[in-house]
Amino acid sequence: MKRIQYSKWGLGDWDELSLHELMEQLSDFLLESGFHEQFRKQLREVYGDEFQEDPEEALNALREAIREALQRSEILSKEQYQQLFDERGEARNEELGRLIEELLAKLLSEGFLSLQNEDGAVDWYLERDEAGHAKRVKLRNVPGETEDYKPQAVRFEVTQKGVDFLGYKQLKHLLSSVGASTFGRHDTDKLSTGVELVGSSKQYEFGDTMNIDPSRTLLSAIQRNGLPLDVHYDDIFVQQSEYQSSCATVLMLDCSHSMILYGEDRFTPAKRVTLALSHLIKTQYPGDSLHLVLFHDSAEEIPLSKLASVMVGPFHTNTAEGLKLARRILLRERKEMRQIIMITDGKPSALFIDHDTRGKKQIREDGSRRLYKNSAGLDPVIISETLKQAAECRRAGILINTFMLTDDYYLVEFVKQLTQIADGTAYFTSTMQLGDYVMMDFMRGKRSRVR
Repeated sequence: MKRIQYSKWGLGDWDELSLHELMEQLSDFLLESGFHEQFRKQLREVYGDEFQEDPEEALNALREAIREALQRSEILSKEQYQQLFDERGEARNEELGRLIEELLAKLLSEGFLSLQNEDGAVDWYLERDEAGHAKRVKLRNVPGETEDYKPQAVRFEVTQKGVDFLGYKQLKHLLSSVGASTFGRHDTDKLSTGVELVGSSKQYEFGDTMNIDPSRTLLSAIQRNGLPLDVHYDDIFVQQSEYQSSCATVLMLDCSHSMILYGEDRFTPAKRVTLALSHLIKTQYPGDSLHLVLFHDSAEEIPLSKLASVMVGPFHTNTAEGLKLARRILLRERKEMRQIIMITDGKPSALFIDHDTRGKKQIREDGSRRLYKNSAGLDPVIISETLKQAAECRRAGILINTFMLTDDYYLVEFVKQLTQIADGTAYFTSTMQLGDYVMMDFMRGKRSRVR
């Protein structure tokens, strides 16, 4: 593990400070899904042009998150903490600010984070004083910049390297709660829910993989004819193993507004599970594929690398459109198994209307379709179309497993209908247990015994 040294500041030995530990502590902040952003949006709506945002607001928020991580976690030893913070948790001197800037620069230079504005990537540098101490991470001057230039708001994004790391840490955490230990590829003397499991031998039949069991094959030949050795077709035995089919998965994430309402952020835990599942498939099931579909007023597929920056919007829940898009994606995949994992907390409340009751197409002048919305109860038109899409998935051989983050009575009844039609499984769970359920469901579906 790479370590960072800050001994030039005279603060002692900082070898134990790790970017990996810092990234793990920052995971909640980096995956924040709009739970707090909704209040800033309200300020913009109330004050309009009078609401002035600091161009470095996102960077300052990251600085504060690093400070909190240093203060509340065990990244610092007791002695290091006492050198930086007083009894009230306040900074003793300027050294804490310098350390935060160094760590911020390291996160950027090591490729865990990047800076972006409306035009794309933003170049930066770490400003130092005459003594070589870190002062501040600053943006480089824009070519042609004048006194009247208004700096653009800068945001940070989690890079692919950062996403992979967060997925790895989340997967390690989830599998440690599911199995007997953390995940890995090293052989042990224990049976587990690992990727490979060798079973007993069986006599070879036409079509079997030629995974020959040498000892059973030779023993059969000797028992039949003795020596010299004469191996016949009937003597051949092959090793049985856990059959692992290739699987194409679409993970459907509900990003309607209800996922961050009612005082609970339900979307960030769902993002954590997606990162873990992505890392599991990438490292342990390379023959599988995973696609990510967000469904809200509409539905869209996004790259997994963009998941960390996705935020919940003020949307309704167009479950039918999400299922329709997921089915189109999976029908392109040539896999033995196709499945949809849907994580949601609400009822379907939106639907694109292609035709009215008289059969007339409902297409606007700009080419967009008419969106019908109804948040009051279970709308029969919306529910009917959603169940129709579930039936289409079943006819296409696509399994739907639903993870519902609420247990309202009328939602339970709807999910029961959906599950029955789709011939899938429904899980009513909380954000705390979501990861365990998804991991167990995915890995259980990967295995079936073959003769």
